Amino acid sequence: MPNLNNGRPSGAVRALGIDPGLGTLGYGVVLQTGHDLQCEAYGVVKTPTGLSLSARLLCLYNELHSITEEYAPDIIAVEKLFFGRNVTTAEMVWQARGVVLLLAAQTGQEPYEIKPNEVKMAVCGYGGAEKAQVQGMVTHLLGLAKNPSPDDAADALAIAIAGLAVRNYDRNILKGS
Repeated sequence: MPNLNNGRPSGAVRALGIDPGLGTLGYGVVLQTGHDLQCEAYGVVKTPTGLSLSARLLCLYNELHSITEEYAPDIIAVEKLFFGRNVTTAEMVWQARGVVLLLAAQTGQEPYEIKPNEVKMAVCGYGGAEKAQVQGMVTHLLGLAKNPSPDDAADALAIAIAGLAVRNYDRNILKGS
């Protein structure tokens, strides 16, 4: 029987990965025990388009707060955005990211902000990997029977895996200094 600490095996690290978006925000919870990765949860938070911007942001916050309460992640990883061609869409995503950053600060965490090519590198070993390759590797790494769906949730799982990889890298660098 495993030695449980806060509902998880001793030494395990839980990551919450978030693919930010105002209309649809993806989340994924991954538990790492040694070299093993396990998917604990994934899904999306959808906000009604008829609500005001502030009401939609509050909806995202409330749902994410519930997820952090339920899973108590050790780390939070969120996709870092680059400036896109569609400024309106980018603005909405930035505002959703602000909710994630606020939530992380309230939990006392400094989130891992990971660029899309860094997520691809961590999951596939190649920063230019295609979306299908990333989804296939997420499925393989987490031992899932099929690719997670929808895409926002699959992306969030990849972000969680990348967050764990960056954390492990940082810890190894600190141990070596």
